[in-house]
Amino acid sequence: MSQSIQSRLQSRNVTIAGHRTSVRLEGDTWSALEEICQREQKTIHEITTLIENQRSDSSRTAAVRAYILNYFRAAATDAGHSQAGHGTWHQVNRKSVISGKNRVNTEIRIEL
Repeated sequence: MSQSIQSRLQSRNVTIAGHRTSVRLEGDTWSALEEICQREQKTIHEITTLIENQRSDSSRTAAVRAYILNYFRAAATDAGHSQAGHGTWHQVNRKSVISGKNRVNTEIRIEL
């Protein structure tokens, strides 16, 4: 991973449920939110409104960060990787050889 981490907070204005407000997030967090918006074909305003409608006992900023984390965690599951078409483990060749008393050697090649 050769990219530098953007940890400096950036404030941006968003409209949540028709009300303009500002949210302060790290540069990489904004980038992740923009990526989600692009993938879901929604604006930042629509996504932050969705987050706002689901948040309960946390700050708005914490709710946005948690949403982003949960979004990408869901994508990091085996099913998420499979749907995205990457990171799947394919069992290409499996050989079992019995030699001696019930001894089994298994060869598995994995494609990433």
